[in-house]
Amino acid sequence: MEKVSKNYGKVVAVKDADFVVDDKSFVVMVGPSGCGKSTTLRMVAGLEEIDEGEIFIDGKLVNNMHPKDRDVAMVFQSYALYPHMTVYDNIAFGLRMRKFQRDEVDKRVLDAANILGIDDLLKRKPSELSGGQKQRVALGRAIVRNPKVFLFDEPLSNLDAKFRVQLRAEIKRLHQSLEATTMYVTHDQVEAMTLGDKIVVMDKGLIQQIGSPDDVFHNPRNKFVGGFIGSSGMNFFDGTIASAGNGVVCEIAGVVFRLPAEKAERFASDSGRKVIIGIRPPDMIVYTGETSEPHLKLKLNLIELLGGYSQLYAQYGEGEVCAHCEERFKASIGDEIGLGIDLEKAHFFDWDTEENIFLIG
Repeated sequence: MEKVSKNYGKVVAVKDADFVVDDKSFVVMVGPSGCGKSTTLRMVAGLEEIDEGEIFIDGKLVNNMHPKDRDVAMVFQSYALYPHMTVYDNIAFGLRMRKFQRDEVDKRVLDAANILGIDDLLKRKPSELSGGQKQRVALGRAIVRNPKVFLFDEPLSNLDAKFRVQLRAEIKRLHQSLEATTMYVTHDQVEAMTLGDKIVVMDKGLIQQIGSPDDVFHNPRNKFVGGFIGSSGMNFFDGTIASAGNGVVCEIAGVVFRLPAEKAERFASDSGRKVIIGIRPPDMIVYTGETSEPHLKLKLNLIELLGGYSQLYAQYGEGEVCAHCEERFKASIGDEIGLGIDLEKAHFFDWDTEENIFLIG
């Protein structure tokens, strides 16, 4: 995709989308509802016309090419199965429309059914299938095409949690087996992190960051990416850099935290600078007793017991911060608790631009 844009009247759906999906790779587009990720996918499929830019598939410009000629296969959120056809006929439909020989159709359908474990469902109608089975049929219909690109538009969002995890693993294994070039759209960060070789994070029609799951998680380009990526959202604190004796500190809600050496060096000449500090819940420090370490004293709003650890929510200004505590937490709702901040693991964002200071220089 080269500088691809799409507008609906005055509404900017996608602006200057510019990236490459490598051959045989699995690229996940992730972002909140309405960010433009599905529109981007539909432009690749040819279901939406583009206003600006160029789209190439396998080196060929496809801007004005009909969807059926682009050699892509799309799997939708809604399954899009023909209710009057059997599973076999649903999977075979596209091949028959392309005038494939009967023996070839049969071979491809049976091979796909075997890969997806739906051999025993071929004579059933969609009304006799569960949501997970219907989505496997939709996957089978895409597989038999053997297209240049697989396009997935939130295919798991209609499934319950158990089947979503199961089918997510099957899609990953399927990609590894077929080595098919894949674009996958989701609003679920966990899906993005577990499925993608590369993640494209979008917000308000703009690409915010492109990178591996590990890079996007550990090196967010801006506050939005830091807050969106991760199963538990990043906590954000307003801070002010200050000089103190022979060191550099950061003041958060009246509490002074000494910066570690690397960060202190970066902010050595920035006394008085306002910053946004982002830190993930597992990197918060929960104090269950008295401590001389600097910490925030906050009111406990909620405790979630999640097996191996507790997830705590405490009042911070008009919002909340979240922290993980490995032990079963003994405090009660409404109690005052102590939360420290591990600034070694914190991210510092510019107050005005919200860009990651350590990535933009």
